[in-house]
Amino acid sequence: MQTLTVDLGVRSYPIFIGQGLLQQNLLLPYVKGRQVMVVSNETVAPLYLDTLLQQFPGKQVDSVILPDGEAYKDLQHVNLIFDALLEKRHNRTTTLVALGGGVVGDMTGFAAASYQRGVNFIQVPTTLLSQVDSSVGGKTGVNHPLGKNMIGAFHQPQAVLAATDVLGSLPERELSAGLAEVIKYGLIHDAKFLDWLESAMPALRARDPEALAYAIYRSCEIKAEIVAQDERESGIRALLNLGHTFGHAIETDQGYGNWLHGEAVGAGMLMAANLSAREGWIGEAELTRVERLLIAAGLPVAPPETMSCERFIELMAVDKKVIDGNLRLVLLQQLGQGVVTADFAANKLEQTLICGQSLGRIG
Repeated sequence: MQTLTVDLGVRSYPIFIGQGLLQQNLLLPYVKGRQVMVVSNETVAPLYLDTLLQQFPGKQVDSVILPDGEAYKDLQHVNLIFDALLEKRHNRTTTLVALGGGVVGDMTGFAAASYQRGVNFIQVPTTLLSQVDSSVGGKTGVNHPLGKNMIGAFHQPQAVLAATDVLGSLPERELSAGLAEVIKYGLIHDAKFLDWLESAMPALRARDPEALAYAIYRSCEIKAEIVAQDERESGIRALLNLGHTFGHAIETDQGYGNWLHGEAVGAGMLMAANLSAREGWIGEAELTRVERLLIAAGLPVAPPETMSCERFIELMAVDKKVIDGNLRLVLLQQLGQGVVTADFAANKLEQTLICGQSLGRIG
């Protein structure tokens, strides 16, 4: 087992990474009251719920099972969590535990931030994407028909437990979606990690335990470092949104869940790289390198053919990174160095949005 710490002073918390962690009694010290509510979904609960429940001896442990999928990440289904908490008479010392992927984690965290004006929660992520990204950093929330993750709160967990062996049951498409977020860390922050990913991608897709453990550890290490500097995304933390403005537009247009979040981010990262190349910040060789890595990860490298430039701009205009009418994007000054900027030419953004299948080229 490896342990990282997200350094937020008195609100610091550990990230446990390793095999067999669901069978170890690691979480009980992070439950302050006598009540625990485990939130999971219809896919994950039959696999891991009974094992997790053994971590809370002597506690009143209840559970609520949500339908599985991004389509259910909304206020209506968060209410199922509130219903269970109230029906079982959970008080303000209860601890919510999210057992599932990013949807379960985001919804549970939002419920914890809201129930009785804020209660504790723990993240037990079961997908690669949630282990390397959404479970760490305290972003919680739900979708709205007009925009992805537009309703939510910052609410940090008490602990994160990333059991790498659960990834063995992950569908291939979900594994690739998680690799998008892993690649993101190399593109924005660590060129050497990007080099390693290029050589290790076959092992990662084959679910080699050592390769996965390192990818998860390094991704969480980078995110923990950034979150410690900028918890509420007033500066450097926005770098973690590489590809997300384009990707969220794809998810909203296509209907939540039809494109997985990581798939949309993968296409969005190549769009960001394409615009970076048009601005002259990276060269054609670097752009091609990004495209090849995304393809090696099993990710889409073009947006839906049905999305027009006008539709992208319409949806991107409601992105959370729009400030006073100015769209800010995360672009690449070089591979391994991202930048948050509104300093890009509108006509070059339009060229990126209409170039479709040619994102790996700027000609």
